[in-house]
Amino acid sequence: MSAVVLKCPYCGSSSIVEDDHHAQRQMVCVDCGAVVSEGALTHDVFEGTDVSYSRTTAVAKKPCLNQIKGQQRLKAICRTLRVNAEIETLSSRYFAQAYEHDSFLKVSLQKKECLAGCCVLVSCRQLNWPVTIGTIACLLEADIVMMGAVYQEMMKVLKVQAPLINISDVLEAHCQEYKISPLDVHEDLAEDYKDLNKRALSLVEMAAEFWILTGRQPIPLMMATVYLAWQSLNPNHVRLKASLEKFCLIAKVKKNRAVAKRVGEIKAVLCKLGEEIPWVTDPVTSDNVVKHVGDIVEHRFALLRRAMRSHKEAMQEESQPGCQEANPSDPEDQTATGWNPETAEQPGEGSESNGNEKPQPNWGKRMLFAPPCVIHPKKRRPALEGLKDVTGDEEISDSEIESYIRTPREAREFAVTQKACLSQKACLSQSEEAKCES
Repeated sequence: MSAVVLKCPYCGSSSIVEDDHHAQRQMVCVDCGAVVSEGALTHDVFEGTDVSYSRTTAVAKKPCLNQIKGQQRLKAICRTLRVNAEIETLSSRYFAQAYEHDSFLKVSLQKKECLAGCCVLVSCRQLNWPVTIGTIACLLEADIVMMGAVYQEMMKVLKVQAPLINISDVLEAHCQEYKISPLDVHEDLAEDYKDLNKRALSLVEMAAEFWILTGRQPIPLMMATVYLAWQSLNPNHVRLKASLEKFCLIAKVKKNRAVAKRVGEIKAVLCKLGEEIPWVTDPVTSDNVVKHVGDIVEHRFALLRRAMRSHKEAMQEESQPGCQEANPSDPEDQTATGWNPETAEQPGEGSESNGNEKPQPNWGKRMLFAPPCVIHPKKRRPALEGLKDVTGDEEISDSEIESYIRTPREAREFAVTQKACLSQKACLSQSEEAKCES
């Protein structure tokens, strides 16, 4: 059977040849150049290199399972905080950008979960939604130190800035977290969150005036003010007997470790102001000062002036003429709430004291109101004068060598050697005594 002869449909010529045009093999007429038949990609065999499917398609890369879970956790946080859609969208975009960065590709799942919370935090702060990092850490049940490190790294990676928040703006949202409404607890324990926020805000402002707020974490201070506000709004026997732990159980919140210390510091200030209330005849203590919180907050400026006047008069009575001659350099204005950095003696400064001289008293305790870090300073190790001019060429005494820490093996060898030396000395002494007798 003869082979089928192709002819050009345009000029009728039978001179047809194969011609490779780009990636297809085609039959082309030599005389007129017309394409007689085209090859198909499904039937033709190519000698090119294999190309992966992901490179040949224009489909975007799908997110991994951990990224999907992170987005779901991010949306859950936004639903819990009840933020608007704009904050949720911005948080999702920040999380998608930060997750693909090299700084967060090869980190633990816990840090990736913290990353989702940090994206919500920075979005809330940029859009004026007051949320603290402690609230986000509580929702994620994560370490706040790790949250802070991830937050700083994320801000550096995304090159974004977030404004700082004011504690008074956060306090209203913080008060709503306490389940103490009439629908949640008994009538004796119930309190409206608006009244609670108003009283707690007054206590926060007072704490800021007396250096209790300076340099402190906001969550413990807010919990302390809410607890005292809850007791003072209706100081019945049930609330007064309720401890901080019981209040946290009633309100269904998690207690912070530093809250008890903040409560003690605020009560100390309240007691000093409460002693100046003219119509209060009984002594004001930390046990009954909660009953007078309303009056103290309302008249705190007048009570502060009375307290300062009384403290100044008490200091003048203590400083008799004989004491003034002994200490002529003591300024009269050291009884104020602040201090004079030029005259006040700082811890660790001043003239060198001998062993017979008494240590200088804490200057913060002479003030009526001073920062807690000054009233209760940390103990510092005394500087060793013998180590000031150490060059490294000094001789080491035997007692100092013996005080060095030894390994168990060295201790056993040292004990054996010491025992052998003692026995040898005993033998030598006995031989010498024998020679003397002879």
